[in-house]
Amino acid sequence: MKSFFTFLSLCMVIFGYSQSKSKTVNSENEKIQEIETVILENKSDPKALEILRKADRLYYFNSPRSLNSYSYKAYEKVSLDIDQDSISNFKEAFNKNIHLFNKKKRDSLSDISARQIFSKSKLFLWERAQEFKYSKRFGEKVNILDNRISGLKQPINELITLQSNRNKIPHQITQENRSLYHFFLSDTIELVGRKTFVINFREVSYKKPIKKRKFTGTVYIDTQTFGIKKIESLSKENDESKISSTWTYFNSKWFLIEERVKLEMSRMVMEEESEQDNSAEKRSQKKIRKSFGTYAYLYAEYFDFQSPIEEHKSDFKGYTYNLKNADGKTLDQYRTRPLSDREMRTYKTIDSLGKIYRIDSKAKFATGLINGQIRLKSLDFDVGELVNYNLYEGLRLGLKAKVNENFDAYVSPDYYVAYGFKDDSWKYGLGIDFKTTLEKNSFFRVEYTDDVFASGEFHRRLWNFKMRMMNYGNNINNDKYYHHKGVSVSYLNDVSNGLTLAFAARRNFEEAQFDYNFRNEGAGFHNFNTLFTLKYSPNSTNIMTPQGKSIVEQRNPELYFNFEKSFNAFGGDFNYTRFDALFIHNFKTLIGTTGFRLYGGMVFGDAPIWKNFTMNGMASNSRDLNFNLTSFLGFATLEGGKYYNDRFIAYYFTHQLPWYFKSFGQNVSSVDLVLRGTLGAMKRPQNHQFEYQQLDKLYQEVGLEWNNFLSSYFNLGLFYRVGYYTTGNFKENFALQFKLKLLQF
Repeated sequence: MKSFFTFLSLCMVIFGYSQSKSKTVNSENEKIQEIETVILENKSDPKALEILRKADRLYYFNSPRSLNSYSYKAYEKVSLDIDQDSISNFKEAFNKNIHLFNKKKRDSLSDISARQIFSKSKLFLWERAQEFKYSKRFGEKVNILDNRISGLKQPINELITLQSNRNKIPHQITQENRSLYHFFLSDTIELVGRKTFVINFREVSYKKPIKKRKFTGTVYIDTQTFGIKKIESLSKENDESKISSTWTYFNSKWFLIEERVKLEMSRMVMEEESEQDNSAEKRSQKKIRKSFGTYAYLYAEYFDFQSPIEEHKSDFKGYTYNLKNADGKTLDQYRTRPLSDREMRTYKTIDSLGKIYRIDSKAKFATGLINGQIRLKSLDFDVGELVNYNLYEGLRLGLKAKVNENFDAYVSPDYYVAYGFKDDSWKYGLGIDFKTTLEKNSFFRVEYTDDVFASGEFHRRLWNFKMRMMNYGNNINNDKYYHHKGVSVSYLNDVSNGLTLAFAARRNFEEAQFDYNFRNEGAGFHNFNTLFTLKYSPNSTNIMTPQGKSIVEQRNPELYFNFEKSFNAFGGDFNYTRFDALFIHNFKTLIGTTGFRLYGGMVFGDAPIWKNFTMNGMASNSRDLNFNLTSFLGFATLEGGKYYNDRFIAYYFTHQLPWYFKSFGQNVSSVDLVLRGTLGAMKRPQNHQFEYQQLDKLYQEVGLEWNNFLSSYFNLGLFYRVGYYTTGNFKENFALQFKLKLLQF
């Protein structure tokens, strides 16, 4: 059972977890497999490439998303089992040698258990029924009609919302992947009453030894609409692994109707002892070894297509995903074929093991890591607070825990404590949330904080875990910190699936922890202020869980806006206004994928330096080589803690070239071109008595980022400073930057 989540990740990520249904193609496929009278060359057929270009260009027009509205249902089944043709042989071998498993100490408990399970049932089974609705006016709604996962009593929301690429173009068709395959137009046939191009493909690096297949896949494309009718991908080796997706023509569009996956996961070897015999000849005989393949299976069927549909706003309210049932009691209404006896036994067998091995708690622990949490019973620990580093505190170790819904569904207290080894001081915070409803994110919060923070940072409220994680290395070379001690009261409300609003009132004491004087009045002040925060993410998808809102898929564009106002009231010493905004978007064209971040801010009135803006430098002049981790808003070649402005604008452009290649291993690499820049000013620089500079000229750096560097899961970036701030010292202009690939743009 430990391989449960590994298996699911492999199925969903490697295979895109997206194909569909059709029962009319199988008879034709047998004939098509015989049509391979193609002269193979070490390059693609120009005719095949032209057909693929048209299919790519017309994909959106042919897809259901080009309609004003539609709806359909889906039934999906995922399992882990012995190859269907080998089940009877496996049972025979297991029953003949069951006594051996008790003798062999080298066999692990999990290995023996797996063999015992396979002799009677599947090792894993997951069923799900869904309803998909789409309206150009109201967006998308996904109703999870029912769900059952063997071994789990409670649904894992992060798991049951995993989706196929049903609305995404298959990667074999896209322009940027043309260099990974060779394509050959094999034939034109009639398929389901429509003329169809048959295009075979294989990987560019694929050399065909004697016992391997000639092709690794086939694409079927409609000759009239250039819509994709079917894709089959086979294993390079001569095993039974196979992925297929089928589309059907409905309302002049191509809807995914069936998907099937069969993926070999491992081989299980069983030995048969020969009958006892004292003769030397018999003793010298080798044991008979039988090998059985274990496979991951996916079957999904889509049905009940309707377009157009009646559009009611109430049908689309709330978050994108809505969980109707999760006990599996209504699944029989959506099954397109009844469960086999072996599948029925799977639920009984694995559910009983789930109770013994506490699979529910282990599953929740694993899925909690997705959101940056470690879950232990009624406590959620924040992964991001465990270990940090900045130039002021040095190594910072912390522990942050929040009481979860296992304690109380509406009330959730939390605390954290941290220690910085360089500044030799403890920090802590206490807080409590009071939810107003369990239908969406809506809660009041009271908190007390005694901590230190970097001066001039951009507001990061409502950032998700991935965005915060990307910014952890922002202050590696910044020692301009201030002490913050105070209390705040706030309220957060998800107005809709894509709009979140938050308001906070705060009373703090703030003091610079470096040599600083503000208007000759010292370095410490009282500050009473309010903060209004807005997040607008119209295309992101979410689901409500017992822990709160969970982001299923973060999609661009996104807008973050913060408005802070201080008052000369309740002992406050300031009367400034500060706002900042961040806009994120990306889009794809024929020349690649472009992403950009536009951000900036302004301060009106007099405010201490920590309420102005640092320019997010991450470099250091004290080292021979600038090496840093990626930052969401940072500059790899700009010195940290050196530049401050009270107003600025900045940009981050990245463009992924439509060129994919392999270096080592299986991961596909690509190259990004990066341009970052910022420009600002300080209206009254004389207010701040400490050593700093304005960044009042355009600062720019250009970069080249190698994605999946040497087939790893890291991106390597090379950056160089250009323009006004370029110096004659190469090491000041140059920087290396590492980034986890999973952080993406």
